[in-house]
Amino acid sequence: MAKMSRKSFIKQTSLAGVMAMSPMGIGVLNGQKRSSSKKDIDENLLKRLAEGNDKQVDSIMKMYSQEQVSPYGYRSYTANFAVLSAAYCCQFSKYYQNKALIVPMESIVDDLLKFQNPDGTMDAGNLQSPPDTAFMMENLLKGIHILLQDKAKELNSVKEKSKLFITKAANTIAEGGVHTPNHRWAVCSVLANVNALYPDQKYVDRINDWLGEKIYMDNDGEYAERSKNYARVNNSALIEIGRLLDKPELFDLVRKSLDLTYYHMEPNGEVITNNSRRQDQFSVQSIVESYLFYRYLAIRDNNGRFASISKTIEALDGFEKTIIDRALPSFMDEPLLQKHLPEPVLMPVDYEKVFADSSLVRIRRGKTTTTFFGGNDWPLIIASGRSHIPNFFAYRKGDAILRYMRFSTRFFSTGYFRSQGLRQEGDKYVLFQRLEVPYYHPLPAEYRNSKGDYKHSPSIDDRFWSKMDFENRPTTMKILETSISLKEDNGRNELTFLTTGCDKVPVTIELCFDVNGKLSGVTKADIGTDNYFLESGYGRYQTGNDVIEFGPGIAVHRSIQGLEGEKYSTHSGNLRTAGLHVYLTGITPFEHKIVFF
Repeated sequence: MAKMSRKSFIKQTSLAGVMAMSPMGIGVLNGQKRSSSKKDIDENLLKRLAEGNDKQVDSIMKMYSQEQVSPYGYRSYTANFAVLSAAYCCQFSKYYQNKALIVPMESIVDDLLKFQNPDGTMDAGNLQSPPDTAFMMENLLKGIHILLQDKAKELNSVKEKSKLFITKAANTIAEGGVHTPNHRWAVCSVLANVNALYPDQKYVDRINDWLGEKIYMDNDGEYAERSKNYARVNNSALIEIGRLLDKPELFDLVRKSLDLTYYHMEPNGEVITNNSRRQDQFSVQSIVESYLFYRYLAIRDNNGRFASISKTIEALDGFEKTIIDRALPSFMDEPLLQKHLPEPVLMPVDYEKVFADSSLVRIRRGKTTTTFFGGNDWPLIIASGRSHIPNFFAYRKGDAILRYMRFSTRFFSTGYFRSQGLRQEGDKYVLFQRLEVPYYHPLPAEYRNSKGDYKHSPSIDDRFWSKMDFENRPTTMKILETSISLKEDNGRNELTFLTTGCDKVPVTIELCFDVNGKLSGVTKADIGTDNYFLESGYGRYQTGNDVIEFGPGIAVHRSIQGLEGEKYSTHSGNLRTAGLHVYLTGITPFEHKIVFF
């Protein structure tokens, strides 16, 4: 049987996209029929999806060869399988019932069987990992469900081999563990899908065992990880479990998550990640990736609000590539998606929202948006699962984007400001931080020993470790207090900085503008690239016809390196991101106002 090369398949990894992260599941096979009449089906959209899917098939078939496949990149393999399955079974595809597609489909399954571990797992990402195996299976399950609707004898071998692989993998997923919070619901989703294909009570029992832990969601609508990336994983999984096992109460969590996501969306479709506790807190996410969820619930619930958001997404850059070119398998797999959206109910584009559990403020005035964040996790620990991002303010006017603002002090190398919460005082929002750093005195006699061998422990301020028995030493504390207030008025933002306590401490305000614009009114710094000072007056940042003006400036010192502090410098690390960086500097006691308009 012909094989596809690892290199070729890896090129197709992007096909997993929405299909891998946002599967819409495996319909109940027994007696599944489309209850909708033909006029209820959005044929124009289906034809576009078929055309987009055909482009992927063109690429797969062109690259097909006799080469051996490497045991890596399995998500792309199964994504390809779903693409081929959808094309074979979709009447609008130019590949409809084209038997040439069966050969690469069977080859993919042969390779999966070849590299499947004896325990049923695949070495996909983490070795012998039940959840990684589950993620890899999502598209395979989708593809095989689509094929099972076609009774052609030529497909029997693919179906039989797929069943061998799927049931062996599912058995270990039903018994194995996970290593991150969202994996619990992802493995449940896959087991629900397998159960729909090949029913077994042990799959349902394992799902109910996991669900017995309950699913955490805060009052704002965030899951425990506060991550847009992993919210998609959770939302996908809960929709699957809810509809396949008749647990509609799970949809309530998805609805609440999607409501929040809209208010976290920028006008261009990007979704803020300031409050994330995972690695995406420094990344750019898009609401386009959540399109299938909005569409599914819009149709299921006759929800005009979600229909409106779906229509908004359809007009965004990225919809063609992310949905039209990749989502046909999801629409073939879940016929509900094929129906027309209900009548849209317009969503607000002028609002001021406080997400109290995340200490996050979102303000939108048409194409102008403001983000103000003070919800870092304390004590400050740089680790996955903790919110430690120093980006507390962002501002956009159309295409002119201030990605973030940061504030750093040279106070004992404590680095960037991270707020200890958010307060609302009248018409202002206030972030605040109190730092206490000790000077240590001699250890009292009763704690001394003849070898000078004391407990290896963290310093009281958690900046470093040493064998000094810190907790039993007398100290003299130095204190630095900072508050940053925001006052917004119809898109105009005034931020007031106040830092007091310890005098003569250098402070730095850092602005990072999107790399695609142009700055004026600023002075080029001598250090690094794309670094500038706003020494006085007002600066100007422009992208296309959109302009942000900001100031007044101040430049008391020129020290703009090592702003991250000791937690990063110890490891020669930094938090600098791509962009145009503008600095304002001062010395404590420090008070300064900056206006953005």
